[in-house]
Amino acid sequence: RPCLRAADLETLIAAVTASDRGAILAEPIVDTVKQAGDDGLVQRTLDRRGLWRAQTPQMFRLGELHDALQDAAGRGLAITDEASAMELAGHPVQLVSGPARNLKVTLPADLELARWYLSGSESA
Repeated sequence: RPCLRAADLETLIAAVTASDRGAILAEPIVDTVKQAGDDGLVQRTLDRRGLWRAQTPQMFRLGELHDALQDAAGRGLAITDEASAMELAGHPVQLVSGPARNLKVTLPADLELARWYLSGSESA
């Protein structure tokens, strides 16, 4: 995540060191979220209350994370991030509010937005 700020990382570290659980940066979902069927038609609108978009970094105690990843792999479970493995292993995961600018660069448009953030244009 090229736009991660030191202050956000420090907040995550503080959350992990202050408790016995791991934590992830995340952003509350503010968009309306639709669930679609295989035909591409909307089946329903999801209630976004309590929904968060997971970000990185994600911080966990190394031994617990290692065991959770090994267990998930051994059971053939689908995990999409470290937090998924920890959840499946029964470990609580604390959400720490992260900024929208902590974006994941997956598509060309994401790279353009990251360049814009890093250029300092967001303050203009």
